[in-house]
Amino acid sequence: MVFGSIEAGGTKFVCGIGTENGEILEKITIPTTTPDETLSQVVEFFKMKKIEALGIGSFGPVDLNPDSPTYGFITSTPKKYWNNADIVGQMKKHFNVPIGFDTDVNAAALGEMEWGAAQGLDSCLYMTVGTGIGVGAISEGRIIHGMLHPEMGHILVRRHEEDPFEGKCPYHGDCLEGLAAGPAIEARWGLAGIELTERAEVWELEAFYIAQAIVNYILVLSPKRLVLGGGVMKQAHLFPLVRDNVVKLLNGYIQHENILEKIDEYIVPPGLGDHAGLYGGIALAKRAL
Repeated sequence: MVFGSIEAGGTKFVCGIGTENGEILEKITIPTTTPDETLSQVVEFFKMKKIEALGIGSFGPVDLNPDSPTYGFITSTPKKYWNNADIVGQMKKHFNVPIGFDTDVNAAALGEMEWGAAQGLDSCLYMTVGTGIGVGAISEGRIIHGMLHPEMGHILVRRHEEDPFEGKCPYHGDCLEGLAAGPAIEARWGLAGIELTERAEVWELEAFYIAQAIVNYILVLSPKRLVLGGGVMKQAHLFPLVRDNVVKLLNGYIQHENILEKIDEYIVPPGLGDHAGLYGGIALAKRAL
């Protein structure tokens, strides 16, 4: 069986063709410009592929309620031109196949559970730390939705007592994303994260905020594995700092081997590398079919 996948990002759309076994046969990258221009290129890519279902993991916020008149829309995004873009509707005009639709991070979580670092488990959490912070979660095999979709990148965290930075989020100032996403790092330190690799104080502060978020996720959702991706998490030395902070903050309250003995196997980088979202689209297509 052949499935189509779209990883719809604010900078680029990654489109691919894959099998039910998670083999990616072909992929292409399309710049995110205007909906008309970008989606027409997406349609052109899939037009002759004979896909049996399509999965879309999109930047958001998005409307995931099938009963809503704006289901399949990217809604109140600050991304220029994409406010109220009907991404699923445009695909339905051209492809008479089942379409699975979810957030990009929920798709990535599903991809990691099917073929990546959370394979064999029925729950996991995928967190991306990059231009923004997004989190997708699966519990008992079901992607978590609710009134909307979770926006765990915007939770409130305690400020470090020596951090005077006011925060970068245009909505909340010093929420998690406002304090720890890539733009916050650059605004606080005056350089992009990739230029600050040797500055220990940068990553100690970053780990302080990310670990707080992870502790909250553990206490609320109790995922069986946490997968941390995104450009910021490519600083490999950040993982040990985050893990150490998580153990310290939990302070023995969670008596489980994942925390006490196997933290290195519990908080991990993506098994699918930069392609978790693309694989997640294949998994969404499978579920839609």
